[in-house]
Amino acid sequence: MSDPEFELTTPPLRPPLHDSSSPRDGEIVVDLSKLKKWQEERIARRLRGEYESAVLHLAEVVNANIETHMRLAAVRIDGAPKTRSSFLGWLVQPYLDKPNPETQTLGTVLNDARSIGSLLQETDIFESVYAKVERSREPTAQHGDVELVFKAKERPRMYLKTATELGNSEAGASATCRVRNAFGGAEAFEAHLAFGTTTRVAYNASLSAPLTRSLATRGELSVFGFERDNTPFCSAFEGVRGVRAVVRNGTLRTGLHELAYEGVLRHVGNLQASASVSMREAAGLSAKSALSHTWTRDTRDDSITGTRGAYVRLANEFAGLGGDAHFFKSEAATQLVRPLLPGVSLSFAARAGALWPLGPMRVPFPDRFQLGGPTSVRMFRTSSMGPHDGPDSLGGDLFWSAGLSLISDIPRKPHWPVKLHGFLNAGRLDSVDRAKPFQDSLVSTLSKPSVSVGLGIVYRLQGIRIEMNFGLPVIAAKAEGTRKGFQLGVGMEFL
Repeated sequence: MSDPEFELTTPPLRPPLHDSSSPRDGEIVVDLSKLKKWQEERIARRLRGEYESAVLHLAEVVNANIETHMRLAAVRIDGAPKTRSSFLGWLVQPYLDKPNPETQTLGTVLNDARSIGSLLQETDIFESVYAKVERSREPTAQHGDVELVFKAKERPRMYLKTATELGNSEAGASATCRVRNAFGGAEAFEAHLAFGTTTRVAYNASLSAPLTRSLATRGELSVFGFERDNTPFCSAFEGVRGVRAVVRNGTLRTGLHELAYEGVLRHVGNLQASASVSMREAAGLSAKSALSHTWTRDTRDDSITGTRGAYVRLANEFAGLGGDAHFFKSEAATQLVRPLLPGVSLSFAARAGALWPLGPMRVPFPDRFQLGGPTSVRMFRTSSMGPHDGPDSLGGDLFWSAGLSLISDIPRKPHWPVKLHGFLNAGRLDSVDRAKPFQDSLVSTLSKPSVSVGLGIVYRLQGIRIEMNFGLPVIAAKAEGTRKGFQLGVGMEFL
């Protein structure tokens, strides 16, 4: 028997294709995904370096020739087949008609290119605009004459949308059709049809167009109408048909002015059996022909759930150019929002309005102020504040409302669209006794507020604000409709 210690064994064989090479530093030879990533990063670094070098070289060339004499001789816009050439020429003509062409340089041409590109984008016609400078192609071109060539791509002209909507304590369905650049001159045509729970049917058709080369001023013509169910607070239906012409100038950030003329025919009818004597007297047809001016400035970071900024709106209306309505109406609204702590903001909002009749007749019911509701003074029913006759809210001539709100992120969930909300609201709506001094009515209105407090949650959903609050009215006038417990509010503008 052989001794195991002296038994011969065969050493393990190495596979014939075994990789015996040693990878060099920085190379990845095993994981193909890592190799691909390394190669992509290497190419990206090279391209980034080449791009930065090219930009630096271009900047050096431009800076070295910034004072070189050049004259802008022409502007061409390619890629705008649906836009009138006369409209485009109207926009760029001021850049071609400069009084001292001999003083133009490369710097002024580049500034013109930036200004014209921004102007084309503001028309809302083009999806993209790119500019380049070329030598002038005109046979009579002189040395230094150049032209700007813009490569543009137009946006789609038609827009059609159907939707279900929630807003201002109302639910409904709507259809919207919009035609951009309708006649080739940055005109916008829009038609809207909606059906709702309170506003049974509403329609609006408008056509707007720029009035100035800077596009800062636009004009708009519109026809509109609606049928509204007001039985929850005044035992009647209201129908409106009208036309409106508006001129707008400015922006919301710097201040937007609106000067408008409105001619409307209103009908208050379909009275309920419980309608009061005052409501029956207010029923029937009335016509209004009025001029109005509105100034709005909004610097809030968000109009729905802002955390900082301010909002101011001033509106004045004069009715008496014809029809049955003769009055002067003035309204003001403001909101100031400031952050207190990270995730916590404080909001103060106030609204006020006054209505002065300009004749012996009382102001028609559709023009009077209404107050109360989840988007107005919370924990009161919609339009239930102010003078009453039985079950009907008659509206008023003088009102004010103010609200203090504290809005906070949910702890550990700051990214959620749901916020915590606490509020204190106050307001009053009155009629003005013309037999007494106006100061007496003003003091009486300010000294006898209705007040409510509560807590709740705020949810932002696609441009609207939804509130679910639990509260109660602390002070309420006689006959005002109060709401204790839970109250749901849906809208875009809240107190």
